[in-house]
Amino acid sequence: MPSLTTARLFKGLLRKEIEGPHSTIPEDEFFDAVETGLDKIEEDRQLRVRLKYQSQQSQISNVSSLHSPSAETEDEIPQLAEDFGTGAQAKSHKLWPEIDRICTEQLTQARQGVGEDGNGWQLFADEGEMKMYRREEEVDGMVIDPLKSCHVVKGVTAREMCHYFFDPAYRNDWETTLEDVQIVDNVAPDTLVFLQTYKRIWPASQRDALFWSHMRRITDNLDAGANDVWIVCNHSNQNEEYPPANQGKCVRIYLTVILVCQTYLPPGKDSKTATRDDLTCKITYCSTVNPGGWAPATVLRAIYKKEYPKFLKRFTGYVVDQCKAKPIMY
Repeated sequence: MPSLTTARLFKGLLRKEIEGPHSTIPEDEFFDAVETGLDKIEEDRQLRVRLKYQSQQSQISNVSSLHSPSAETEDEIPQLAEDFGTGAQAKSHKLWPEIDRICTEQLTQARQGVGEDGNGWQLFADEGEMKMYRREEEVDGMVIDPLKSCHVVKGVTAREMCHYFFDPAYRNDWETTLEDVQIVDNVAPDTLVFLQTYKRIWPASQRDALFWSHMRRITDNLDAGANDVWIVCNHSNQNEEYPPANQGKCVRIYLTVILVCQTYLPPGKDSKTATRDDLTCKITYCSTVNPGGWAPATVLRAIYKKEYPKFLKRFTGYVVDQCKAKPIMY
């Protein structure tokens, strides 16, 4: 016998109810529908991960006698130019003034505490080393609550964390709602413009996002004890040369995101002597997302409260798993 939630979803499909300010879907049914869709996506992701792991283990066992371990690990070290993370190759692009300005602004805000000046940050998730805060903000009735997360992860460096966040080759492994990623402008090795399309989760409309992404090494004002600092900053862009918003089936998302990562080593250790057991990565993740379109504010906040902690744990866990058998990348 179908569950009440399933029956509600089927009833909604028959009525062709969709997202919109005049939608007749009750908020509890809207939330149930989106939650069911996200849970199904997560189940599919876990299945893909298990199948991929089994395939990798099979390949390793089949070729272990043909390749030496040292050759394998050397191939896994990304070979990047020495000026990667400096923006040197992106400075001639017309987007650079905006990229440099937004990165500087976002880094300054990320470094600020959550209890300063009564700025309205509310703790909504507290799980061990991970703490998440939000401020309630709306624009034209749409929830755009800024988010700030602080986390500490062992066994990886700041650069490794940012590498897996920035490089599109890995994005489908950890960003569960992603349907397609296109690079619409290859500005430089450390600066790309993406058009991302997300899976539709009924009754919400399908979304896409057009944004530049820049990965940078920070060399000034490091926190005491930090070995190095890397960031990835993403920001929506409306350049006329890129695909326009809201021209097809997708509603455009507008976002500003920064991931700030710091590597810490124990006393007496440096980048040459440290092992993975010595590494600590301090993470600050800040985002402001306008989802576009329309959805009930209570539903969006309930979804964010559930999904954001899952996202950060999934992503950081993925990076730790990817790096544990590889040479350390600083």
